[in-house]
Amino acid sequence: MEPVTILEVEKGLHEIPFETALFGMGCFWGPEARFGGIPGVLRTRVGYAGGTTQNPTYRKMGDHTETLEVDFDPTLVSYEKLLSVFWNNHYPNRDAYKGRQYLSILRYRSEEQRLDIERVKKEMEAVLGEGIETEIAPFESFTLAETRHQKYYLKRYPKALEQVEVLYPIPEMLVDSAFAARLNAFVKGFGTRQELITEITRWPITSDAQHVLADTLQTMKW
Repeated sequence: MEPVTILEVEKGLHEIPFETALFGMGCFWGPEARFGGIPGVLRTRVGYAGGTTQNPTYRKMGDHTETLEVDFDPTLVSYEKLLSVFWNNHYPNRDAYKGRQYLSILRYRSEEQRLDIERVKKEMEAVLGEGIETEIAPFESFTLAETRHQKYYLKRYPKALEQVEVLYPIPEMLVDSAFAARLNAFVKGFGTRQELITEITRWPITSDAQHVLADTLQTMKW
């Protein structure tokens, strides 16, 4: 088997037509792990959105909210499904939060997403038996959070991270890696090793790349 060049590992995944969703549901570390384990999710990244403060950072967030941005393949997972995950995994009423940092927010990027939000929201309110106060508005901007916040749970395993960084030595590559998103989910308890290996065999990447990722996962030291 010829060696797989770094830039080719996930090339096929980056060629898939995708949609992007933005969620704010409390601290962004947990949601990134949860959504990162969903088949059909291609990339996850955490950052700041929903406010007007220029150039927000973790220490100077201003009126922004911690958010998660997700690129997904709509042929494998629907926006409605992601909305269901969103509303079933945090408390979406404003009185639960002080300030805007951990607010429940949605930002839609199309009329189709807006209509899906409206429909799923009504369904969830019927289930909850109360109104949902998630802040809903058109997408305006998203500022990527600092590198240390990306794939936070994976980074708590330095030995594993070292092995992943052999394939993705540039931080920006790790942020946009589906494999890293799955590992970040795995170490948080979302999915199993065998489920991930099986999923990798279905990814539209070369067979050499599939073998490299599967072998990396099978031999990973934690």
